Amino acid sequence: MTAVKRFFSESSTVGKLMMLIGIILLIPLLVLPFYPDEAHLYWAFLLPGGISFCLGLLLCFVHKNRESDPSQWRYLMQRSSLIVLFAWCWGAVAGAIPFVLSCNMTVVQSLFESISGWTTTGLSVMDVSQTAHIFLFFRSFMQYCGGVGFVMVMVMMVQEKFSMNLYSAEGHPDKVLPNLKKTAQAICVLYVGLLAAGTIAYIIAGMNVFDAINHCMCALSTGGFSTKLNSIGEYNNLAIEIITIVLMLIGTTNFAVLILLFRGKIRQFLKVSEVRFMGLILIVLIPCLAFTLMGGMGMGVGEAFRHASFDLSSALSTTGYSTMGYGEWPPLAIGIMILVMLIGGGLGSTAGGLKMSRVYIMLRMAIDNIRRRVSPAREVRNIYYTRAQGKTQIDQKLLNDTAGFVVVYLSIFLLGGFLVTLTAGCGLTEGMFEFASALGTVGLSIGITGTTTGNATLIVEMIGMLLGRLEIFIVFIGMFSGFTLIKSRIFRRKRP
Repeated sequence: MTAVKRFFSESSTVGKLMMLIGIILLIPLLVLPFYPDEAHLYWAFLLPGGISFCLGLLLCFVHKNRESDPSQWRYLMQRSSLIVLFAWCWGAVAGAIPFVLSCNMTVVQSLFESISGWTTTGLSVMDVSQTAHIFLFFRSFMQYCGGVGFVMVMVMMVQEKFSMNLYSAEGHPDKVLPNLKKTAQAICVLYVGLLAAGTIAYIIAGMNVFDAINHCMCALSTGGFSTKLNSIGEYNNLAIEIITIVLMLIGTTNFAVLILLFRGKIRQFLKVSEVRFMGLILIVLIPCLAFTLMGGMGMGVGEAFRHASFDLSSALSTTGYSTMGYGEWPPLAIGIMILVMLIGGGLGSTAGGLKMSRVYIMLRMAIDNIRRRVSPAREVRNIYYTRAQGKTQIDQKLLNDTAGFVVVYLSIFLLGGFLVTLTAGCGLTEGMFEFASALGTVGLSIGITGTTTGNATLIVEMIGMLLGRLEIFIVFIGMFSGFTLIKSRIFRRKRP
């Protein structure tokens, strides 16, 4: 059996992930009884959903009658990154089919909308004012499921022997409970409970039920898709903005840390370095952004702080909701927004970006390095940062991993920013803003991404969104594993 055949036939996990994606594509059909005039659109979801489910079921059936030995499992464990990458690519393709079939969108635009949905980015090329309710729900539901990840949802229902490898490969570093399946179930129960609470809060604040469900799904997943053309700003409702800020900050918090909070372990929650760092960023940068808006746009104090609080929280949490356009913002305000989009949310949350814990670790080490240079006789002490599980030492391996990721991330950001500037024909600041939004899975736009955006710019942003959601190295490792599989098959065929 060739390596490629063994990958697909021996791994029931691939089949289960394909079945899961198929089920997710079928869920929007539940909207049709409430909007019967859209019933003719059922086949746009039934076709790709049914195909994905059936192909996945076939893979599971093929695996069922085969015996797996330890070497097979070790093989699959080594290919966890490839399995995760395949699942996300399959989800992107399958999720694009409904848009191609019924939304008069090109293949590239459909792929863009699908990838933006699954990766919880929120950049869009659709005119939501002319979009059917079933597609508005589908976009939001993609973000809701993409926030927790395909592997997380699969593990909640069934656990494979190498699930921990897949769980980590998808960007979930923490196992909150001793049992991985119980961890996934606890996170999903929390996620659903927050959806119910957030939806009720939105309804009380004045949203209709459909808008409330959609906005809550996208706020919790830090996605940012909206049913309104002008996003949250269209409501001009302070209560809705406050609810959205709370949901966005919850969504950008590490799942493990959230479980501490909802278990009532407030002290332990407040000791987490990421939580403190997020509070510091908001306390320092919200006034800076507000004063910049007051000086550059002539806003009043109340209006400036209202916009600064909402839009900075949206950028830091990588959600992408907005209360106003950014075309007239002063350069310093745009610079602040780019900075927080690069920092991003919590590690192990639904958010993107560099992640606050990595930035915190780099700052701690930089400060320590300066202190030791200023005072050479200073005693060398171990440096720690606090996670949900307690204090963790910042050792050389952690520092090397963090520094390596930061360098690669910033290099990709610079390259992508230049490419957006080149392909979109915009200024460098605008190009950097747009690609920072794509790579950080933020979704805020300075006006470059829309219904008329060229394919080259969309492709650059799609690559950025996938790299940002899957933590860059997972994509590289998965591609290398796939290349190794293909190469081994070619060389085997050439042997006499």
